[in-house]
Amino acid sequence: MSNRTVGVLLSRVRVEEKLLLEELERRGVATKVIDDRELVLALEKKPELGVDVVLERCIQHSRALYALSVLEMWGIPTVNTFEVADVCGNKLLTTMRLIRDGVPSPRTRLAFTPEAALAAVEELGYPAVLKPLVGSWGRLLSKVNDRDAAESILEHKDVLGTYIHSIYYIQEYVSKPGRDIRAFVVGDETIGAIYRYSDHWITNTARGGKATKCEVTPELDDLCVRAAKAVGGGVVAIDVFEGQEGLLVNEVNYTMEFRNSIDTTGVNIPGRVVDYALKVAER
Repeated sequence: MSNRTVGVLLSRVRVEEKLLLEELERRGVATKVIDDRELVLALEKKPELGVDVVLERCIQHSRALYALSVLEMWGIPTVNTFEVADVCGNKLLTTMRLIRDGVPSPRTRLAFTPEAALAAVEELGYPAVLKPLVGSWGRLLSKVNDRDAAESILEHKDVLGTYIHSIYYIQEYVSKPGRDIRAFVVGDETIGAIYRYSDHWITNTARGGKATKCEVTPELDDLCVRAAKAVGGGVVAIDVFEGQEGLLVNEVNYTMEFRNSIDTTGVNIPGRVVDYALKVAER
């Protein structure tokens, strides 16, 4: 039993949060639920939350990011950190970190006008993938198969999109064997992984992908731990493609969902997350 108090910052109690809270209760760890819908942080003084570490589980990226920035300013340990949330919440920043640290990832282009974006798509070749810089669950991704489709999608983003859609993030399309890999990293270890199968090119389980166990090979472990360290470490999920020339890291997720992966991997994922949070509290 730990004598530390863990705060769980959340938007609502989904399955993942329920599992984490049950794990904390099973261990007899003092826990405080912090609802981000009710949270008010006085910026002039350190928040008196009465916790030794905050486990961030917000649904909205913006709430997570700004709450973590305040908590970090006042020296309250968090899982994950503001840095990790900031980097992983933005696909461009994630890609830049992966490139900086030599982690293999799909070829990517950044452009600021529809005309430049079209040129970037044609340089990468069709099909290509257009992504919003901020987003999750495979939403607003576009697989562009030809010039007509590219021109149409770019026009829609230019006219109807918000400010964030005026930054064009374009990746090469990686032909997958009907699946990709989601691996879970806690600290310095890839604790488990799943294959996500789908007839659709988007394989997210949130979009109907089916999960089976993926063995964590030394190669996969090394790649995923390197990717996790590149974005700042902590508790993250790594999306990996099996490209023709080897494994490629596509994205890194910092408030990972794991409900469908516990039985598949045979790993007590909430238990490993709690272990890590308690270690952070002891630092």
